[in-house]
Amino acid sequence: MKPVVDGLAQQYKGKVEFRRLDANDDATQQLVQAYGVQYVPTFVFLNADGTRSDQLVGEASAADLTKRLDALK
Repeated sequence: MKPVVDGLAQQYKGKVEFRRLDANDDATQQLVQAYGVQYVPTFVFLNADGTRSDQLVGEASAADLTKRLDALK
């Protein structure tokens, strides 16, 4: 998934902020719990105002991720 996400990060640079978090790191446990992350990978899509737009659990194609990114407001 890393190459797909890295490619999309370049494609959406300046439009979408990408963050990669380690779900097993104690420093990220508050976010993991807040977004209900139980499986890796989990993609959480937030609108510009911080509200959750979508969430995807499991591996996904670049086309599916692009569709979800394009739907962000």
